Amino acid sequence: MTLPQDQHAPVMTAHRAGLAGCRGCGRVWPESETICARCGGALVPPDRRCLNAVWAWLAAGFIFYIPANLFPMLKTSVFGGLRGSSESTILGGVVELIHYGNYWVAAVIFVASIVVPLGKFIAISWLALVAGRPATVRAAHKRLVLYEIVEFIGRWSMIDVFVVAILSALVQLGFVASIHPGPAAVSFALSVAFTMLSAQSFDPRLIWRGLPLRSRKDPE
Repeated sequence: MTLPQDQHAPVMTAHRAGLAGCRGCGRVWPESETICARCGGALVPPDRRCLNAVWAWLAAGFIFYIPANLFPMLKTSVFGGLRGSSESTILGGVVELIHYGNYWVAAVIFVASIVVPLGKFIAISWLALVAGRPATVRAAHKRLVLYEIVEFIGRWSMIDVFVVAILSALVQLGFVASIHPGPAAVSFALSVAFTMLSAQSFDPRLIWRGLPLRSRKDPE
């Protein structure tokens, strides 16, 4: 399939036009400007050196993600431990929910606590690897969509921590029953925070730096 003729026009980016975009409000200014007059943010050109921060935050998030899955997320005690106490990890909690027939809740926790974090690690790593490399306009748009998805779902990765916090606050019946957060809750929260910082450190303008002067034609 051949793209329309206007799709093969030279691709002019803001950087090649001698302009700098503000990451705060999106306003474009000449490269000679250093401060955005609209929001007061600093105007800096896209630089691949920002990827050092992306990799550093991503590595920190992955390091904390390991104990978040190995250590218990919840500690439950019944009658002061006389009727037993239990500790459950993230996967252990999912398996237990499935055992009791709560398939929908188990699916939500599995996706939010396992699938989404791993997907974010893979997506951010791939974006950092291909940042600034040659790409067609279509490929660049796909990379931008992936980056926006990673930023959007970042806040929803905390659902497991929210569940633990709510249960710990509600189920405090003294000697009868009590629920306390495990060490994995802190590790998981830190892992999510570090991956969010990694995504924030990524400069999406690097996606467009790799565009050629003229779009490549797709094969027929």
